[in-house]
Amino acid sequence: MGRILNLFLVLVFIFATTACGNLGNAPSAEELVDFNFEVRPVLVQKCFLCHGPDPGSRKANLRFDTYEGATALLKEGRRAVVPGHADSSGLVKRILSKDPDFVMPTPESHLTLTESEKDILIKWIDQGAKYKPYWAFIQPKPADIEVPESGNEIDFFINQKLDKFGLQPSPVASKNTLIRRVSYLLTGLPPTPAAVDQFVADPSPDAYDKMVDGYLNAPSFGERWARHWMDVVRYAETKGHEFDYTILGAWRYRDYLIRAFNKDVPYDQLVKEHLAGDLLPVPRKDAATGLNESRIATTFYAFGEGTHSPVDVRKDEADRIDNMVDVTTKTFQSLTVACARCHDHKFDPITTKDYYALYGVMESTRFSPVPAAITTQKEKDFRQLNELKTYIRKTVADEWERENRGITITLPQPAKGKPSKQTDYKLIGDFRARDLQGWKSDGRAFGQNTTLGKPVFDPKKKEIVALEDGMASSRMLSMGVFGALRSPNFVISNDFIGVRARGKNASIRIIIDNFQLISYPIYGEMDQKVNVGAWNNFKFNVAGWKGHKAYVEIMPGVYENHVYKLPGDAYVDVQYALGFDKDWIEPAQLASSATFTIAEAVGEWAAGKANPAQISVLNDLLKKKKFRKQFPQMVDWLDRSEQLTAKLADTTFYNAVYEGFGINSPVFKRGSHLEISDKQVPRGFISAIPISNTTFKSPGSGRMELAEAMVNPRNPLTSRVMVNRIWHHLFGKGIVETVDNFGLQGKLPSHPALLDYLAIKYQKEGWSTKKMIRFIVSSDAFKRSVGTTKEVEKEDPENLWLARFPRRRLEAEDIRDALLASAGNLNLTMYGAPVPVYVTEFMQGRGKPSKSGPLDGGGRRSIYQEVRRNFMQPMMMTFDRPAPFSTFGNRNVTNVPAQSLILMNDPFVIKQAEIMSKLLLANKNLDMNGRLQWIYKRTLSRNATEAELKNGKDFINKLASLQKISANKVMTDPGIWKDYCHSIFNLKEFIYLI
Repeated sequence: MGRILNLFLVLVFIFATTACGNLGNAPSAEELVDFNFEVRPVLVQKCFLCHGPDPGSRKANLRFDTYEGATALLKEGRRAVVPGHADSSGLVKRILSKDPDFVMPTPESHLTLTESEKDILIKWIDQGAKYKPYWAFIQPKPADIEVPESGNEIDFFINQKLDKFGLQPSPVASKNTLIRRVSYLLTGLPPTPAAVDQFVADPSPDAYDKMVDGYLNAPSFGERWARHWMDVVRYAETKGHEFDYTILGAWRYRDYLIRAFNKDVPYDQLVKEHLAGDLLPVPRKDAATGLNESRIATTFYAFGEGTHSPVDVRKDEADRIDNMVDVTTKTFQSLTVACARCHDHKFDPITTKDYYALYGVMESTRFSPVPAAITTQKEKDFRQLNELKTYIRKTVADEWERENRGITITLPQPAKGKPSKQTDYKLIGDFRARDLQGWKSDGRAFGQNTTLGKPVFDPKKKEIVALEDGMASSRMLSMGVFGALRSPNFVISNDFIGVRARGKNASIRIIIDNFQLISYPIYGEMDQKVNVGAWNNFKFNVAGWKGHKAYVEIMPGVYENHVYKLPGDAYVDVQYALGFDKDWIEPAQLASSATFTIAEAVGEWAAGKANPAQISVLNDLLKKKKFRKQFPQMVDWLDRSEQLTAKLADTTFYNAVYEGFGINSPVFKRGSHLEISDKQVPRGFISAIPISNTTFKSPGSGRMELAEAMVNPRNPLTSRVMVNRIWHHLFGKGIVETVDNFGLQGKLPSHPALLDYLAIKYQKEGWSTKKMIRFIVSSDAFKRSVGTTKEVEKEDPENLWLARFPRRRLEAEDIRDALLASAGNLNLTMYGAPVPVYVTEFMQGRGKPSKSGPLDGGGRRSIYQEVRRNFMQPMMMTFDRPAPFSTFGNRNVTNVPAQSLILMNDPFVIKQAEIMSKLLLANKNLDMNGRLQWIYKRTLSRNATEAELKNGKDFINKLASLQKISANKVMTDPGIWKDYCHSIFNLKEFIYLI
């Protein structure tokens, strides 16, 4: 097997970790020392622990993260750094000292400087000790370049480095290698034998470009690149912890990603959709289905782990929000902002105030089920129904006003009731008047006002029989329509919260500190079901939660195992909500104006502005038959209304977010929710990023402003971070190797000018991910073979300068999908609910599914297999799919015995070998060589060599001998061919790109 990769070499090439700087010597005296790329790394790694930006760990009041700090006058009257004079600088004396009590860094720190590092610091001081802003916070700058022979500017930057270090690039790889490389990296699937033959045989100069475009436009492109992104946002379909509760409709986000990458939705649009898709003034709709794509993107926030019944709910909230801050800032800015939870970041210019400015944004964001099928057509139906209701009210009002023009009504003054003995109640919301008292209405069920004055029709008599009294009702349009009514935030100060309501299959929940997984034993009383037709007082004992932040949530529908369901007959009506300490008390209603004309009352009713007194008078006139009840158009009105309401029911949902009320968070001292500072931090963005305004003014969460800050043209990180992720997925290593950390603890870019060029190009070309991928894979650097010379290997063992294409193992999903594709067992059906995870008797734990999915996952691609936090697929985990708890833009690449054991013994792998052998035996026209070539083309995308053909025949003959199979049955025995196919699956070349 001449092409099988040697395992030792793979490990050497893939896992070597020699630092960039080791490839070059310290600069000569004539060379200017680069502060960002030579000096700062030394200061960060060897000095910042005691003399960095964090005042809590700073010693001797000396800091090296700023020019002012480094050159400040110290107590003893000297300066650590005297620009232009290394010999007068205290820093130099310390680092050159041989005295263990005087030398810095101290011996016990184990941070000893190398001679090269000492030289760099000395030369830097002699050259003026100039500081620069950290490279990642400087705007990308265009470079002066010469277009190379390849016509691709990438090669200019790559060749510059190769020339600098005297490295000879490898030649272009073979066509078989190139199509396999492009196919896997763009679609996650092997090329078909037919596609390989077509490309290899195509002599045209644009054959490669045509092949690349074919894969870019394939539906499987979105599936592969969506999976990359799912690692970054810690995608999972369950919450984990004890019971692994389902995240409602999580898979709809996965489908959203696939569609977005296939449509090449501009990346800046994707950023805005993820952070504030529910707030966009013009959301993006899917042309085929009419679905609101922008709203689905906010499911991104809901993928965090969920704890069942945490004892300390405030700590649980702090941890949940910490995860949201961490994932958001790593995903879009590649900064470890969560490191500033307890103190200013010890290395990066990120303050604790920055952290809590973002914390407030997340704390102000609420979670909610969202109807999955709000299509353009359904929105049209909603609009037409509202227009019909407005038309009916206007037509009726015109007739009533004409009949009763000039009549004046004077109401008696309301009798003074006895004052309540209990005065310590707190009104949370009263819906007996016209408005919703500042509560937020999410969805369409409740509308934006109460029912006050809503006409009540008798469908049999075809007449208006009354006008509704004031209440909040989910029946403003129809039953079975989704909606949620939620109060402003308040601090619990009473023993009880009461809600006067009625309804069917509805819920009233008290959300404490944004905790959603409400259940026994601790929180179960905070969720009460509404199933009474008469008005009822729902009472919640919250005495144990005094001092906690909370809000009231009222909605039709119920939660079953934390999955929201909305029956078609569900509804809820609410009069008021209040907090009280002892006895329930009905809040008094506000008095209404005492004198008005009938015309005024009717006019106010028609405009939806009538007060309760006016509605009471109009109802009285209706009962006395002073108003007309029947109209010629009534039958048409009711028929049309029934036709429209029949289309409005919401039946499918997904978890996402909606806008809450703005909360500015205080700083938690040492990150503890138990010690809170007095001052609140205004919601805002990271202060070190040079955009015009980092404080948010929105009365809501500020997520829209956060999105705008991320895609602000002055933000130096967003485009850099994404093009670096793209480069990483194509080359196996980013230009910045630490793709999730562009901070001082991350790696420096190997080709900073190239990174800037790509970032600028990305924005100029409309943030098109497909254009960027096409540009990168069209470079000579991408097309090179993996072969190299001893000289190159010695000078650049990490392949930092890309003299060759890096050898790299396929990712877990690629390996599984390749097995299915090679066997002819791949089901290319796209989208939909996940395939349940295959669970064996040996897989035990909390939240274990009651039923197992199929062994082969129904032949579906790996992206469609269920992602359960408590029951991750063993094959995926063994081949390094990360656990979904934080951002993992760079998967570990391990080489452990379990991987070989999976390929040798996993029933799934063996089954694919069996299916492949049956497909092979079904082809009666192939001789021995033909069969071997057929297998090689399907698995390795190339023809077998003569040596491999000989080895294959020997292998099959030995198997036949061992199994006592006669020579005339070798060609028809499925067991032999299954074993041979299985052996090919175990080749290193099968799971590596070479």
